[in-house]
Amino acid sequence: MQVQPIGIVHSAFKECQGMPVQPTRACGAVGTVRLFDEFVAGLKDLAGFERIWLLYWLHRARPAQMSVTPFLDKLPHGLFATRTPARPNPIGLSHVRLWEVKGATLHVSDLDICDGTPLLDIKPYVPQFDCVAVTRCGWLDTAAPTTGVADGRFEQIGVKNI
Repeated sequence: MQVQPIGIVHSAFKECQGMPVQPTRACGAVGTVRLFDEFVAGLKDLAGFERIWLLYWLHRARPAQMSVTPFLDKLPHGLFATRTPARPNPIGLSHVRLWEVKGATLHVSDLDICDGTPLLDIKPYVPQFDCVAVTRCGWLDTAAPTTGVADGRFEQIGVKNI
């Protein structure tokens, strides 16, 4: 299996610590996504979408552990019941607001991604496919409220942006 980045995410978050942990907590945080030249033609018709999904490589994440205490709770949970960045395949997923497509650059907001993160894919957010009503949300239904910002517990020490 081969995965290659198609671009780089640029944000105001130079360090992961203190960064919002989900797009809904990053209200208004702006940034850009710069695609590599060979992928720019794939942006045709994307400007008509209000929101997009960004899939990216969490290049600063620590190695995976199967039991973790996520940012949004004080109790440990199984890794796959969380959105913790330290995963066997550290792939991140965020829905962001798309403001403009200008050449190879996407201007976005509600961005919860660390500056310099490698971008793997872009998909349009389509409410009729992506928004499903649910009646239960696991441990989050009873979790104690937290600040919802990263505190460095899942970040590798000494790893910098690419």
